[in-house]
Amino acid sequence: MSTELIRLTAAELAVKIHSREVSAVEVTRAHLDRIAAVDGQVNAFLHVAREAALANAALVDESIAAGTAPASPLAGVPLALKDVFTTMDMPTTCGSRILEGWRPPYDATVTTRLRAAGITILGKTNMDEFAMGSSTEYSAYGPTRNPWDTSRIPGGSGGGSAAALAAFEAPLAIGTDTGGSIRQPAAMTGTVGVKPTYGGVSRYGLVACASSLDQCGPCARTVLDAALLHEVIAGPDPLDSTSIDAPVPAVLEAVRRGADGDLRGLRVGVVRELGGEGYQAGVQSNFEAALRQLEKLGAEVVEVSAPHFQYGLPAYYLILPSEVSSNLARFDAMRYGLRVENGTSAEEVMAATREAGFGPEAKRRIMLGTYALSSGYYDAYYGQAQKVRTLISRDFATAFAQADVLVSPTAPTTAFPIGEKVDDPLAMYLNDLATIPTNLAGTAAMSVPSGLAAEDGLPTGLQIMAPALGEAVMYRVAAAYEAARDAEGGGALIHRVPPMEVSA
Repeated sequence: MSTELIRLTAAELAVKIHSREVSAVEVTRAHLDRIAAVDGQVNAFLHVAREAALANAALVDESIAAGTAPASPLAGVPLALKDVFTTMDMPTTCGSRILEGWRPPYDATVTTRLRAAGITILGKTNMDEFAMGSSTEYSAYGPTRNPWDTSRIPGGSGGGSAAALAAFEAPLAIGTDTGGSIRQPAAMTGTVGVKPTYGGVSRYGLVACASSLDQCGPCARTVLDAALLHEVIAGPDPLDSTSIDAPVPAVLEAVRRGADGDLRGLRVGVVRELGGEGYQAGVQSNFEAALRQLEKLGAEVVEVSAPHFQYGLPAYYLILPSEVSSNLARFDAMRYGLRVENGTSAEEVMAATREAGFGPEAKRRIMLGTYALSSGYYDAYYGQAQKVRTLISRDFATAFAQADVLVSPTAPTTAFPIGEKVDDPLAMYLNDLATIPTNLAGTAAMSVPSGLAAEDGLPTGLQIMAPALGEAVMYRVAAAYEAARDAEGGGALIHRVPPMEVSA
């Protein structure tokens, strides 16, 4: 029974739980057992909250047995939470030694909304330190491994959440996306990852990496599951000054509409600058097959140009480190977290603590950002990067005047071997080439599986981009494509996890 349960989607599990065909406790226990069986190979979780998860599931079962309507359509369904959200009952480490064992005094808004919806939080997932990385190799607690090939990376920074889904350790997960940290891991693990419009999901209680870029979003194995979770976590929040005071886009309705496979009347824009040279052959081939599929569904596929996208990567790697330099200054050994007593002055204690607590990538970005913001360089670096950001936003506006959604491969390559790029920061940063522009503009995007690359048998992703608060049309296109892909046999992506065998 446990093998059967972990193979079900979140929507399927919810139906069985709410009809009392199976209990939430059984579902939770099946996933906890799966974690115990395989996470030694994957390292997706930094903390597993077994007793709390079972207790929450029992409360859902009691409520349903008493005839009370479920708290949400996902009540009783388990979820893996990226370890960058504050949780009062679990540690929040952000993958860093400097916060090892820290238990926050408050819950993030996303955490609160998950609990209120009756969703069972299984534990906290591994990540690149403070969400800075593209491979989940920069975690202080060891790399997460891709369930499709455990010698390879699962993407980053949210590789733990994506790997937990791909390894059937959880049917749902939450990630954050600063430059692609939801979408790129989704592409590399054959899962679905959504970066909502900036401000569409509250960032209160999300430990900041780069405040103008960070966004929380749903991760799942199907588009429907992602939409169900999106509607739980999204919406205005008075605790977040950047939260958008607007209704949540009707993403669930859009998925149901898209499932009929009719995209007539929609225009899909292929971004000229996000493909071609530098993209792995299998990635490009699957992307072209996806375009043909969208045309079969009735969409008109047109080419659009976004000339300033080529400057997105350098602009991002000036803006992000600058904000990191500011945000990570709060970790000073004075109030919480690690404290290394090495010296007599506060400055000496701070220096010793940061030396011991921050990993190499965090230090690299802090130094880059501090330099970019320093006297005499601010206008030349940070100021210029912000001007490029404006030009990229204008490119999006022009492109969306020509198409309802834009598409590209999510990542230039499939998952690469662990260790291959860890000593080459530029090669690592290039993984985010296609995802960064959306973060700079604050618009919406998602990645859906687009098949397996012919040369290595590893997953690839189709990125679908939409205007700000345009998530509905994005989900509609994704649902239509997913249904067509599954009808042709591509649905095996959500059921097969080589080389690991799903066991009871």
